Amino acid sequence: MVELTAVENTVTKRTVGLLFGGRSGEHEVSIISAAAIFTAFQAESNLDRYEVHPFYIRKDGVWMDEATSRSVLESKQPLAIDDAATPDVMRSRWTFPSNAAEMDVWFPILHGPNGEDGTIQGLLTLMQVPYVGSGVLGSAVGMDKIAMKMAFATAGLPQVPYVTVDRAQVWSNPCVFPALCEDIETKLGYPCFVKPANLGSSVGIAKVRTRTELEAALDSAASYDRRIVVEAGVTAREVECAVLGNESPSASVIGEITFESDFYDYETKYTDGLAQLIIPAELPEAIASRLRELAIEAFRAVDASGLSRVDFFFVEATGELFVNEINTLPGFTALSMYPQLWANTGVPFTELVDRLVQLAIERSTGEQV
Repeated sequence: MVELTAVENTVTKRTVGLLFGGRSGEHEVSIISAAAIFTAFQAESNLDRYEVHPFYIRKDGVWMDEATSRSVLESKQPLAIDDAATPDVMRSRWTFPSNAAEMDVWFPILHGPNGEDGTIQGLLTLMQVPYVGSGVLGSAVGMDKIAMKMAFATAGLPQVPYVTVDRAQVWSNPCVFPALCEDIETKLGYPCFVKPANLGSSVGIAKVRTRTELEAALDSAASYDRRIVVEAGVTAREVECAVLGNESPSASVIGEITFESDFYDYETKYTDGLAQLIIPAELPEAIASRLRELAIEAFRAVDASGLSRVDFFFVEATGELFVNEINTLPGFTALSMYPQLWANTGVPFTELVDRLVQLAIERSTGEQV
């Protein structure tokens, strides 16, 4: 087990703004994560320390009042909206619920773009209030797969071969696009994975084995993002490690994901029964120890803070380890790996949310927790 510094109890009851929903393809997942976190704050150990106020951001970017936010948490269903960005909607985006200014600390659980990428972190930094998770830099680098890979490369972390692509190269003239595909085939071969640089939860990702599939996947990825990364496929076990802390982060036990689908796509990730989490993973202790070390190195490489989940490929035949990616705001649903990893490391869900709030205050104020 990993030893963690105990968080001292405080006597001051703090107000926590639980921020969820948002303008992202992971909107529904955010609601489920928020519901789990809200429930954890209702545990007896947290009730005398925190007063939690939910703040739901609709898919059009409008912040809702607390009563509406609570109803969304209870139903776990997003509010229906008109897709049209009317002048009233655009003006409403500049308006926050009146009690937002009363929050002592924020717990954003906005997965994906417009929440996990440094945007909401920039707003909260501007407002000079503590918030859970990484700051603007760590969030932005952790969200953009190309910037992330560059940071990992600078830190000397092992990665599978990859090629970066711009949308302009994909949506170009008939001479440029075939040359791009040939370059990818030469450098990576098949199978390979095509990924939009700035989407989470496997949205827009495709595994390809032929030129036709590659062309279609690049075109699809370009519709999601102007930056694309293509990675070499590798036959490996997919293992993950959770990180918790600021200046002196700790790493959890290692977990493994197994599934029957072709790869760990969005449906597999969020549909009960399609993927199995094995915690702790059955690994040699030397491998598990090295994974924990690499997880903390990856955490520091992107300047993360508070929490992150680091995903790896373990090539059992050769003993090689490759860092796949870091998720600076991992899911907190009942199926999510991050809270389960810490529960198996000795930090139950109710204690985990407390530690995250305390770490947010530490990072903002310098108070040791």
